[in-house]
Amino acid sequence: MTQQAIDQLANEIEALKPEFIELSDRIWELAELKFEEFESAKLQTALLEKYGFSVTRGVAGIETAFCGEYSIGGPVIAILGEFDALAGMNQVAGIAEEKSDNPGASGHGCGHNLLGAGSLLAAVGLARHLEKNGIAATVRYYGCPAEEGGGAKTIMVEAGVFNDVDLALTWHPAPFNGVRSTNNLAVIEYDIRFKGVAAHASNAAHLGRSALDALELTNIGINFLREHMPSDCRIHYAITETGGVAANVVQARAAGRYMIRAPEIVGARALAERVKKIAEGAAMMTETSVELELGKATNSLLPNLTLETAMHEQMTALGPVPFDEADEAFARDIQATFSQEAIDSSIRLYQVREDAFSNSRVDGSQPLHRGLRVFEGKSHFRAGSTDVGDVSWVIPTAQCWTPAWAIGTNPHTWQVVAQGKSPTAHKAFVHAAKAIAATGLKAATDPELIEQARAEWKEKTGKR
Repeated sequence: MTQQAIDQLANEIEALKPEFIELSDRIWELAELKFEEFESAKLQTALLEKYGFSVTRGVAGIETAFCGEYSIGGPVIAILGEFDALAGMNQVAGIAEEKSDNPGASGHGCGHNLLGAGSLLAAVGLARHLEKNGIAATVRYYGCPAEEGGGAKTIMVEAGVFNDVDLALTWHPAPFNGVRSTNNLAVIEYDIRFKGVAAHASNAAHLGRSALDALELTNIGINFLREHMPSDCRIHYAITETGGVAANVVQARAAGRYMIRAPEIVGARALAERVKKIAEGAAMMTETSVELELGKATNSLLPNLTLETAMHEQMTALGPVPFDEADEAFARDIQATFSQEAIDSSIRLYQVREDAFSNSRVDGSQPLHRGLRVFEGKSHFRAGSTDVGDVSWVIPTAQCWTPAWAIGTNPHTWQVVAQGKSPTAHKAFVHAAKAIAATGLKAATDPELIEQARAEWKEKTGKR
């Protein structure tokens, strides 16, 4: 693929961006939670239909999941978008201080307003370019809700909606620009609920059976388990119900949500069984009853170095994100809210050591990443989880990052929400759209790339 073709595609996407910036900002304002992204989905399906895509709603039985297709024959290229927010992360946009105008409300603490808008822009831009240049390929935009705690892609995979797809492409906002091949963690999420017997905590405590005691014993047991599980596994929890705030009542109800992570889904299942036994033991000790409800289960990511290399090559050809002094000034204000430890941790998390454009060391002294991460051609471990992993096990999948946030920003923080409507974030998602679309164009014009990506996927999965 020539530099001229990449430049032409990038210019076409640049011309489309105003409408998608408006989309991203509106999704940021809606901040709809998992499986409740009704308005965010409507906005996206309306744009898909405006640009000639045929739209299927309610994909895999999920009301807020949808698929838009623009078919010119040829290979099927899937582009994945997300658009769900996080609970309790409301934050005023465009300021470098923690401030909520609606305390307790939801907010886009992982930048999924940008993710969805950028992926949708990539799909529209690529489809229009293919049509204009007479290139045979089918572009599908998958509107994937509930990445945060819902695992909608897992449900979509099980429903077979990716079965005829040749490859999948996506991205995520980050403090850095580039491709990183990752092996992250599979995750199983359980809601554990205890039911006991209420009683007066002073004069009739012997008649009570404390669900709160059972929950606390579960957490103590899990703390002991952490010493005896593999070091690359994780267990996190949140107490979701305490049975009330009255200290003079034996609490009859208590519940917690537990996320159990391991490098492979089989390891997560084995660890989940141990957690289940701890909860059952806690119920036995307290003479309460326990119920475990599976919330979600997502697989680990299966890297595809063939596709990732192709995506890195397109990002190299695109050059840096065109930030200006105003972008740097706001990023510097945001960065001032971080400790040096947080900045160093961000660089380690994303494993950005050297810049591919300048060959210089990345040390966090700059507020924004104006370069490109070096792609090592090998995979790295990352202790996070995403339902993109389930897609990667059924079709070759690649993803990139672009620098929507100041260096030092970590996901699921107020700083992410504050930067979610900034010109910096807008430029980053447009750049991601160009990278995804260029990679899709490369696949559409180079059948060998798809064959090689498929061969690598088959070798890693053992599929024929």
